[in-house]
Amino acid sequence: MKHKLFSPSLVGSVALCAALLVPALGQAATVDLSGVKLEDRVTVAGQPLLLNGAGIRYKAVFKVYTAGLYLGQKAETPEAVLTATGPRRMTITMLRDIDSAELGKLFSRGMEDNMDRAAFSKLIPGVLRMSQVFSDHKKLVAGDTFLIDWVPGTGTVLTIKGKVEGEPFKEPEFFNALMRIWLGPKPADWQLKDALLGKAKP
Repeated sequence: MKHKLFSPSLVGSVALCAALLVPALGQAATVDLSGVKLEDRVTVAGQPLLLNGAGIRYKAVFKVYTAGLYLGQKAETPEAVLTATGPRRMTITMLRDIDSAELGKLFSRGMEDNMDRAAFSKLIPGVLRMSQVFSDHKKLVAGDTFLIDWVPGTGTVLTIKGKVEGEPFKEPEFFNALMRIWLGPKPADWQLKDALLGKAKP
């Protein structure tokens, strides 16, 4: 007497579950920060990156922007982020309107505050060019997004509102100087620093 290992109904159920599961596995999860959705996975220069951490930049009680840090593999310390190989990305989405030139000045000051004077002086041409890029935009409004990408062999690529701004910043130190704005010893926001390092829930 032959025994059937699987009934037709069981086989059908398994097939249905598999069909439902495959699309689910292919979908990236998202993190929601004040209505801004950040994918948990992105691709930069053909390389998959994971969302290392994300948070909100506050000034007093006001929300200024969301920030998300993407790396090839998880990092829990600033040193691990700064020495990571492969592409990296910081994505920022405004939560309130802000004068672009003022934001550029704040970034420049954040870089300077987290570097020694000699190292910062070498990056001044790039810092001035970055400040000019922000000044040219006049204003960033709630919902506007810009990306800071490190692409090995290319440099730091700045994309504002979906448009790549000028030539890449070639110096490898420039991207890390930018990262120190949020991850350095004098970060823009200590809670955001912890969030970007995955030490605090968004």
